[in-house]
Amino acid sequence: MPKIIECVPNFSEGRDAAKVDALVAAMSAVAGVAVLDREMDADHNRSVVTLAGEPEAVAEAALRGVGKALELIDLTHHRGAHPRLGATDVVPFVPVEGVTIEDCVELARRVGREIWQRFRIPVYFYEAAAQRPDRVNLEDVRRGQFERVREEVLVNPDRAPDAGEPRLHPTAGATIVGARKFLIAYNINLNTPDVSVAKKIAKAIRFSTGGLRYVKSMGVELKARNLAQVSINLTDFEQTPIHRVFEMVRAEAARYGAAIVGSEVVGLVPRRAIEMTADFYLQFENFTAEQVLENHMAQALAGHAPPGGAGKLEAMARPFLDALGEPTATPGGGSAAALAGAMSASLGRMVAGLSRKKKSQAAHVEELTRLLGEFDAAARDLAAAVDRDAAAYDGVVAAARLAKATPEEQKKRAEALDSATRHAAEVPLEVALRSAGLLDLLQQLEPVASPAMKSDLRTADALARAAARGAMENVAINLESIEDAGYVAEMKKRVAAIEARCERTPAVAAP
Repeated sequence: MPKIIECVPNFSEGRDAAKVDALVAAMSAVAGVAVLDREMDADHNRSVVTLAGEPEAVAEAALRGVGKALELIDLTHHRGAHPRLGATDVVPFVPVEGVTIEDCVELARRVGREIWQRFRIPVYFYEAAAQRPDRVNLEDVRRGQFERVREEVLVNPDRAPDAGEPRLHPTAGATIVGARKFLIAYNINLNTPDVSVAKKIAKAIRFSTGGLRYVKSMGVELKARNLAQVSINLTDFEQTPIHRVFEMVRAEAARYGAAIVGSEVVGLVPRRAIEMTADFYLQFENFTAEQVLENHMAQALAGHAPPGGAGKLEAMARPFLDALGEPTATPGGGSAAALAGAMSASLGRMVAGLSRKKKSQAAHVEELTRLLGEFDAAARDLAAAVDRDAAAYDGVVAAARLAKATPEEQKKRAEALDSATRHAAEVPLEVALRSAGLLDLLQQLEPVASPAMKSDLRTADALARAAARGAMENVAINLESIEDAGYVAEMKKRVAAIEARCERTPAVAAP
């Protein structure tokens, strides 16, 4: 399987096309890197470039972009609506294929250290790569922007960078490097130049001030268009989809006598996000993603029956089953448990989706739509855990193979093995918790689902319980190798709570 990551560097230049061309040229010169998209915004005075390719090639391209930005951008003369801390402001790495978020964390930290070594630009790590809890959120790292941070960093140790000396570069500031899931940059424009309205709406919808989960937002002024804009980052579009944000902004704008005049996506957007929005607004009956031409073609080309006459569904399942049956440690029970959970969630999504289309369940459309989204998010999380569990165990094996000839090597190996084993316990714990949560969702779905689908609900219930039990067994086996009694006790306490939750949640009633 090829390893592909995405990197979306944000540069503090959105008005000079020649400079942005030079940035793109520097990055695209690296072999094996594709520039998928570039966006410039004069009001924000910011450009966003989307790169994709093999991890090492993308990392080098990002570094070259940082170097070129150092040459071209002087923050002491930069003005724009968007907050910024550096000439290259943000460099996030996103897993796409054959790569985990943990791989992107390791890459981000290595790139961050290299930025300091090559260019003497200090670096802060954020999101999954953050080394401190107060630096997970980008807005917390960037608070005060270049002008204030360059003063504070000299006197306040809490503002010191994660890589480099406690000072900002005089013209390039600092760069914020991280690893995260796919983010949608989404802006909604209002028919008013009053930026205070946009700021009030942004406050109402963002999670940090009581709004929607997985939403970050701010109000900005678009002077060139004489409009106010709600600028939004969606950090998990499957759990908080675009249409939900759009409708909340519409409702909030109406409170102030304003209306939406348009919206835009900055950079690229997953096809799934558009499919979800289309399904919501058009209210397709019995719509599935397979009805999208490109999706159907991909499935058809990938699902040709192999020699021996296997059917389409068997052909889809066979690669994993073959891998599971190989005499290798991974994939193993943890991956199988995660897949069982993903199948349970997918069945729940199917029941919710089909029930939503039936006239007999018309009174429950809103609740069924909510549950469909919940099951869809769970299915994707648990499917991703199939690989995450295998990768976690592979990490334990790799740590065990480290050299141990000297006391120093023994110490390093012991620390690596302890860290890897903890991770190998924590991944199935997440699977168990997510699977136990499916039992609650199935209980909510049962009274509003079509009665004709009770057998599917019971199958989903059984799969969720099997997933939780299998995942908890994998937690237990890993805890046996961890010497930290406090950590083991806390993990066992969490497992017991999940077990109790499963026991007290009744099974879906028989058909």
